[in-house]
Amino acid sequence: MRYMYLISAIEDGKPPPQQLMDVIGKQAEQELASGRMLSQGGLLPTLMGAARVTLKQGKLSVLDGPFTESKEVLGGFAIFDFATREEALASAVDFMALHAKYGEGWEGVCEMRPMFDETGGCAAIEGVATVVA
Repeated sequence: MRYMYLISAIEDGKPPPQQLMDVIGKQAEQELASGRMLSQGGLLPTLMGAARVTLKQGKLSVLDGPFTESKEVLGGFAIFDFATREEALASAVDFMALHAKYGEGWEGVCEMRPMFDETGGCAAIEGVATVVA
């Protein structure tokens, strides 16, 4: 089952601590080599070309970054392939533990989400009904 981690944090204009980035880079190399991590990436600050295209009540609007009304913004993602939800959750906890240890006061969220599979459906997850698109 594929899972996406969506990492969000308060955007304060400061880059993450270098030690944290080094540790995350090493972990990403290991995860990619193992085949568990399929893709990953960090996002530039919202003031560097970000935009939101919104559809509300049938009308489209475009808002250029930075997004001052947002408390947290998406800062990165990773896609993994895990055998179980428990394995995926343990990995997300380990990833956030790196932030606690090396992030010097960093606070944020790692949202773990199962992904639709290639057939357009979502494999059954314990306690959750199967979804078909």
